[in-house]
Amino acid sequence: MAEDKLQEMSFWDHIDALRSVLIHIVIALVAVTIVLFCFMPTIFDSVILAPCHGDFILYRLFERMTVSASWLPQFSATGFEVKLINIRLASQFFIHMSTSFWLALVLMFPYVLYQLWTFVAPALYPGEKRGVKTAFFIGCVMFFIGVAVGYTIVFPVTLRFLADYHVSQLVPNQISLDSYMDSFLMLIFVMGVIFELPLVAWLLGVLGVLHRGFFRTYRRHAVIALLLLAAIVTPTGDPFTLMVVFLPIYLLYEVSAYLVPAAARPTVD
Repeated sequence: MAEDKLQEMSFWDHIDALRSVLIHIVIALVAVTIVLFCFMPTIFDSVILAPCHGDFILYRLFERMTVSASWLPQFSATGFEVKLINIRLASQFFIHMSTSFWLALVLMFPYVLYQLWTFVAPALYPGEKRGVKTAFFIGCVMFFIGVAVGYTIVFPVTLRFLADYHVSQLVPNQISLDSYMDSFLMLIFVMGVIFELPLVAWLLGVLGVLHRGFFRTYRRHAVIALLLLAAIVTPTGDPFTLMVVFLPIYLLYEVSAYLVPAAARPTVD
């Protein structure tokens, strides 16, 4: 049935279908971007700039945890505040626009995938459609979980360390708005992409490329690599904050190992 439908559609029919999908995506993104642009000052104050203040939820949680456990390095949220500066004339306006677009893209991520699905679906068999639907759903959920982890854990820990770090006390930190937003968006989207690891592993397992033995064989190598990745994302010598970043990423590794087949598929001559 799928092949018959593909044969009925000419090349230009496919182009028209793709153009229709892209138009729907662009219209939705523009509409949501405009709405977010109108509310961006409030979003900046209550969401984007929230990690700049000592009363951020993660800081208060760390403070309570270290107070109750004397063997941990003591963490204080009192008095912490990052004041941003703007050093370019048009930066605030362009950041207002660009942040509105990127947040719209995050919020509309499921809709973008759905529109792409409507373009691809006619070429798939019923069994393939069920598999792709599951993959798209899992991908959306894991992406949003990764974004949430990036916002609530990875970025605040990174900001807290780098904002308080001094190569010399004679050099005060004056953090620009551009630098803050570059790190904010990069770390959040990187974590969203990293959380797609189980989905990628599952798809490779379905294709017969990966199996559970691969994860067992290279587990030690993965631990070292993930520790290095966590150290790069949060360049701190504090083992507590390092483990806060490392553990979610390592958990993704173990989930990925669980999702792939237990053994490699036998080859057929």
